[in-house]
Amino acid sequence: MGTVSDPESFSFTVGTRLDGRHGRSGVISTPHGPIATPAFIPVGTKATVKAVLPETMREIGAQALLANAYHLYLQPGSDIVDEAGGLGKFMNWPGPTFTDSGGFQVMSLGVGFKKVLAMEAVDVRSDDVIAKGKERLATVDDDGVTFRSHLDGSKHRFTPEVSMGIQHQLGADIMFAFDELTTLLNTRGYQEKSLQRTHEWAQRCIDEHERLTATRTHRPYQALFAVIQGAQYEDLRRKACRELESIRGSAGTGFDGYGIGGALEKHNLGTIVGWCCDELPEDKPRHMLGISEPEDIFTAVENGADTFDCVNPSRVARNAAIYVAEGRFNINTSRFRRDFTPIDDTCDCYTCANYTRAYLHHLFKAKEILAATLCTIHNERYTIRLVDRIRASIEGGYFDEHKAETLGRWKGRVKAP
Repeated sequence: MGTVSDPESFSFTVGTRLDGRHGRSGVISTPHGPIATPAFIPVGTKATVKAVLPETMREIGAQALLANAYHLYLQPGSDIVDEAGGLGKFMNWPGPTFTDSGGFQVMSLGVGFKKVLAMEAVDVRSDDVIAKGKERLATVDDDGVTFRSHLDGSKHRFTPEVSMGIQHQLGADIMFAFDELTTLLNTRGYQEKSLQRTHEWAQRCIDEHERLTATRTHRPYQALFAVIQGAQYEDLRRKACRELESIRGSAGTGFDGYGIGGALEKHNLGTIVGWCCDELPEDKPRHMLGISEPEDIFTAVENGADTFDCVNPSRVARNAAIYVAEGRFNINTSRFRRDFTPIDDTCDCYTCANYTRAYLHHLFKAKEILAATLCTIHNERYTIRLVDRIRASIEGGYFDEHKAETLGRWKGRVKAP
């Protein structure tokens, strides 16, 4: 474990590389322990993975957890988390932690899309994106974003400096620079303007990060990742990477890593990650924001992503959707009423070792909270185990064979085997 406020306590070491590709294994070292990469980072938005104990997340193999700055700022308040000793102590999680900047939630909730934004290109282009029937709750300008809370309508203001202040109080090992979120509906002209704004915000973030690091010497060092935008445009993605890599604070500090974010089409995921990794330094970790489907994970890893997060495994579990090697199916359908087998007899999770499909079906029909707990344990374990096996295949030299075998079985939406 590194010393308090020592930047040397954070580092990244490359392990085994995939021949002719950006993919690799490695280790991210943080003040709260190492993260072997590639790694899936489960999302605990409000300092909890919904329905599951932090101790259970450790048991199923999670190496780190990610929480959300926007939600924790609104409730209970980042100052309370700071007073508790930081995010990890507040939620009784001993390992590494991430926080995102709050930018996604400020803008997505602000235009009424709630959890997701449109991720498919359409013919219509508009820079006044808003969900049908919703009222705009967020307005962006060159200095920051003014928004109203989705909880009580109260007015708030996020700037790069405010986001850094909140995230320093939350105390995660890895945090992200405040960026403007765009969608595939935005015009090329707006994407260019937004990219410049995000670049300027990144400079302000790193300056404020340096200042706060120097004043918070009682806390462990927090790494700061820049966020790469640019939608589906190759020139904008490459430009963003080069410009963010060149940014330095007044004390000479550069970014500790990079997040690949923003709007993109699923079929372009690998291409866009590849563009970014062509430009990014080899010795810095790369985090892909918001993916968890097996085909997306393989594509992102092969093209250079080291870590990635997504709420999907836990979110769909609460709605009775279960992952197995062949795909995803719903446990609450009638065919499982008398199915006394585990979800997956090859899975090593607590749920599969102790409970049957019939029992899980009953819990959902009875609207029991335990349904969400048991299914989330399984889905998170499935995803963590999937990525652990990808990492082993890279280090063992059989990635391509493993990818072909795994995705050959995966069909996405399936009838339960």
